[in-house]
Amino acid sequence: MDFNYFLPVLYAFIASLGFGGLCNLHGKHLFWAALGGALGWFSYLLTLHYSSVYPASFICAAVVAIYSEILARTQKCTVTTFLLIGIIPMVPGAGIFHTMEYCIQGDTANFITTGLQTLGIAACLAIGILVIDSTWRMIRNLQRKRI
Repeated sequence: MDFNYFLPVLYAFIASLGFGGLCNLHGKHLFWAALGGALGWFSYLLTLHYSSVYPASFICAAVVAIYSEILARTQKCTVTTFLLIGIIPMVPGAGIFHTMEYCIQGDTANFITTGLQTLGIAACLAIGILVIDSTWRMIRNLQRKRI
């Protein structure tokens, strides 16, 4: 593993920590939620090394969703608390900014290209979360029916 992953993961942790503070998280929940953001960004960088941005976005969203589901059970808190903070580093804010910049400048080709790429990344994040959430609920329902 390359040491170049350390600083971006640290920055993702700090960004998640700051956003968690804005969302009024305190104590250990803030730390664990920020750790989820760092874990998600690490999985994004690792997957991006082997594939394109879309599978990397899907995998990192799935990793953060699994982490959030597990942590919600162990910390006796809602999944949304950890999921929202953990997914923040992956939100394509720069893509949204550049899409609107190209729109205002009248650069239609770059507007469409950047907009579709940003929409694709956001869709991969949403689908990753949806797949894990649906799978988790299905497993829990099957466990309840056995008992």
